[in-house]
Amino acid sequence: MPIDTPLKSEHETLGAKFGETFGCALPRDYGDAAREYKFARESAGLVDTNYHAVISFTGQDRARYLNAMLTNNIRDLAPGRGNISLLLSPQGRILAEAETLALEDRLLVISCAMIRTRLVETFDKFIIMDDVTLEDLTDRTGTLALHGPKTPGIVRELSGFDIDSLPELGHAEKQISGIGCRILKHSLGGVAGAEFITGREKLAALWNLLLEAARRHGGGPVGYDALNVLRLEAGIPWYGVDFDENQIPHQAALEKTHINFSKGCYTGQEIVERVRSRGHIQRQRVMLRFAGDAIPNAGEPLLADDAEVGFVTSAAHSPKVGGVIGMGYVRREQMQSGSSVMLRNGSKVVFMEKGHATVNELGGQTDAAI
Repeated sequence: MPIDTPLKSEHETLGAKFGETFGCALPRDYGDAAREYKFARESAGLVDTNYHAVISFTGQDRARYLNAMLTNNIRDLAPGRGNISLLLSPQGRILAEAETLALEDRLLVISCAMIRTRLVETFDKFIIMDDVTLEDLTDRTGTLALHGPKTPGIVRELSGFDIDSLPELGHAEKQISGIGCRILKHSLGGVAGAEFITGREKLAALWNLLLEAARRHGGGPVGYDALNVLRLEAGIPWYGVDFDENQIPHQAALEKTHINFSKGCYTGQEIVERVRSRGHIQRQRVMLRFAGDAIPNAGEPLLADDAEVGFVTSAAHSPKVGGVIGMGYVRREQMQSGSSVMLRNGSKVVFMEKGHATVNELGGQTDAAI
């Protein structure tokens, strides 16, 4: 059964239709996904992000310990800064994607509630002689997000805090109408964004304050149908959708964003370094653009000369591109050959790189930036 959001009653009042996202029952839409997409593109869209697991690490060895567990550089994170990394198995498989936030007295690791038990057990298993205390804060914590160009102004209006002064994943503890919350700069591609972390008992009040502010600025609530389009346009993969324990980082194309190659040892490093040195993987995650208006299902095979060379992980219609885009895995030799890739219905598929479709195969349209 999917996990219910603590804001379920607020969403029902707004007429939300629910679906399962990240193992949680979250709003798919509030009646008009196209309008919600515009909120996030043109003003500010408020998103319920209560699919998170939140784990606290205290003790003087906390940075050294997490640095040996995660793929990015945790050791050198200064208070008020954060980064994104992976938790790997000894075989290099991706067990979790995690954001790590450094506070003065602790480190917060934020991941997915659907793998919460595995996360806690894995982290706890390797705390042996370390001065580290793990505390699962998930049931006591709530998270919300604002996305859209008016987000920085709303944050200043409500808290007096200039989020534009922070680097990505920078954060600070602030007050919004007496509600204490940690405000995190969390952009969705090129669209400004902020995430708010607060106590579960204050979550509904914070939701309503942010919703009222978003509406004053021409925005409103945004469900995950619209958010899915926005993140695909930004080229952001989702854990459990576009990558999971079936991939290693290079297959998921996360090695440039989630791994620090000079930080020292961590679980799974041997496999990561071996792949980097040999420079060869069979399949890799890529951005795709599809001919026609039909949206392929996750798992739909990609074909070349009637042979299966990959599969789709996610897809949606993009208003910005004016067509259907998505992600999937394709054999490396197929990408290099430049030969046509198709769906079973005969529709052509174009590989996209850095937000552009550069092959003139889809109705004569080229260089379609996302």
